[in-house]
Amino acid sequence: VHVVESGGGLVQAGGSLRLSCAASGSIRRINIMSWYRQPPGKERELVAGLTAGGDINYAEFAKGRFTISRDNGQNTVYLQMKSLEPEDTAVYYCVANIWPSTGNRGSADYWGQGTQVTVSS
Repeated sequence: VHVVESGGGLVQAGGSLRLSCAASGSIRRINIMSWYRQPPGKERELVAGLTAGGDINYAEFAKGRFTISRDNGQNTVYLQMKSLEPEDTAVYYCVANIWPSTGNRGSADYWGQGTQVTVSS
């Protein structure tokens, strides 16, 4: 099972970016797909999460500016970010709670390698 993020980059304050995260491999079921971020020198924090049933959770700083969505058929989750601020500069990580279709292990969290988002003032 692999989780890969894409879509990061450099954007000016007030701009927008759309991040994508694709899960692939022997997947029986994806339970939750979430975005986290880690600003420079700070702890990793939750940005938004989306369950297979459609329940969504946003961090306070993300409400009204970020939108998480999911394409279940493609095992892909997106994070649309608008009105970006320099404080949004961070490495953004995707994590998927996946039940593999092979092996005897149950569901586990699979993390991507992260994608850098830099917002200039």
